[in-house]
Amino acid sequence: MFRILALVVALTCACAHKDHHHGTTEACEASEPVTVTPSGRIRGSWLQTRRGRRVQAYRGVRYAAPPTGELRFQPPKPILQYQSEVDARTEGPACPQPVIDPDYFLDEDCLRINIYTPEKKPSKPLPVVMYIHSGGFYSASGRSDLAGPDYLLDKDIVLVTINYRLASLGFLSTGDKYAPGNNGFKDQVVALEWVRRNIAPFGGDPDLVTISGCSAGSFSVLLHMVSPMSKGLFHRAMSISGSPISQVAVRPHQKELAIKQAQLLNCPVDSSEAIVSCLKTKPWRDIANSLDKMFTFGYDPILLWAPIVEPDVGQERFLVENPLESVQNGRMHPVPYIISQTTREFFWKAFSILKNENYTNTMNAEWERIAPVSFLLPPERSKEAADRLKQAYLDGKPLRNDSVTADGLGKLYGDSVTAFGVHRLANLMCRHSPHKVFYYEFAYVGNRSHYQSPVTGKPVGAAHHDDLIYLFGLPVSFPIIPADDSRDSSIVDLMTEIVYNFAKKGDPNPLSMGPSWPAMTPQHRQFLRVSSPPTVQQNMFEDRFRVWDEIYPIKY
Repeated sequence: MFRILALVVALTCACAHKDHHHGTTEACEASEPVTVTPSGRIRGSWLQTRRGRRVQAYRGVRYAAPPTGELRFQPPKPILQYQSEVDARTEGPACPQPVIDPDYFLDEDCLRINIYTPEKKPSKPLPVVMYIHSGGFYSASGRSDLAGPDYLLDKDIVLVTINYRLASLGFLSTGDKYAPGNNGFKDQVVALEWVRRNIAPFGGDPDLVTISGCSAGSFSVLLHMVSPMSKGLFHRAMSISGSPISQVAVRPHQKELAIKQAQLLNCPVDSSEAIVSCLKTKPWRDIANSLDKMFTFGYDPILLWAPIVEPDVGQERFLVENPLESVQNGRMHPVPYIISQTTREFFWKAFSILKNENYTNTMNAEWERIAPVSFLLPPERSKEAADRLKQAYLDGKPLRNDSVTADGLGKLYGDSVTAFGVHRLANLMCRHSPHKVFYYEFAYVGNRSHYQSPVTGKPVGAAHHDDLIYLFGLPVSFPIIPADDSRDSSIVDLMTEIVYNFAKKGDPNPLSMGPSWPAMTPQHRQFLRVSSPPTVQQNMFEDRFRVWDEIYPIKY
């Protein structure tokens, strides 16, 4: 759930040229890789991993028709056949969102898939890992500057990353036939179907697909496990720092966001038809660049667009009931599952409030109005919940710009946005899934982090997204970690080993560094604490989550 703060130019072919943004070498060779799929010929390029392994890269491949014109706000139209050879040698666009660099490649024609596979065709099909990107459902992408193959492709897997429509363009919902909603999730389904049809010629096993995602992508993973549209399209699942089952109310629409979007672009709001018809005429850049005005307080709520239980208006529905009910009643596609959170998740959000006197004063003066917005509290009994949480996390005291307040407020942000939901998800799934559930805390603090102290320039805790630093090349923000004997390098080895073992066998064990990682059970709620060295512990942060379970009780 982060905005892209630094941007890189799309990778271009340069003979024997080291791409310093990406940390990979891309060569201009006559022998560019070409894969012939059931949908058509696709021409790619060569990349190189941190250990020097050559990788076939196919980037920016359309998996659905451009969602433009009359197809805007409509479910995706899958592309089943390419009319000519697909040029997939360079990056495709990210989906519309605000960015700082005007040269960054954005376009509404963004339903693209990226495939990375080892140079040599394997003797036996490889496990496939499909990654669904983070970004709060309103930012980021599956491009290789945010989800590159630099680390994972040192293992024998096929990596797939995708874009899906974001913000109003992907998740507009009015509660009726004009915009039933969830189109961004339906994009993901069509991408999974593309993988099912086409991945075998890339060396991947269509019957061994792991869906994985972080933050918004982590929400998406569990939703695919309960969606009737996704059945049979995956065989393992990995949710990193995010859960759609939490204190947040699951609703049948978000018409208030549709109205707000319409008002920002001077569209009429007297009917759903008027809203959708007018928004279809607006330039996509205008819709994307209005994002900052969609928030209520600063950049809160962090989660704006959310999954909705679609009304039945004759369309194929992605969600037909509350995911909690699906899990509790066993109406899901259960598979081996890894669930995780970081030690400090959104702790840095406290600094953005406490270092802004206006925000601090507003939150203090209007706690009962602001707390339900910032901490995603459902409207029922929100005053009582806000007061109890203030007592539990802040000792009932007003906010002050000091370390004690920062610690309490940072934990409150992290627990409300991700950590409590992840706790709830792990405890539900280990009870209701017939498959093993593995739980981990990412606690490692290395040389880089998505939050670094403005004073020292160094990481101060394991923040939201930080495990991604050791799974993917993220050249938009960080240099590639060299393959040496450093602690950071050893964590890359550990994280990629976890993913490889799990994708191949449905179990992350054995780990070459660290103990045997036991599956979580209701009686023994054990987890792997990913640090240096990793250890097995139990009952992750349950003392903090007790107040949430009391305010929002469910039957586990």
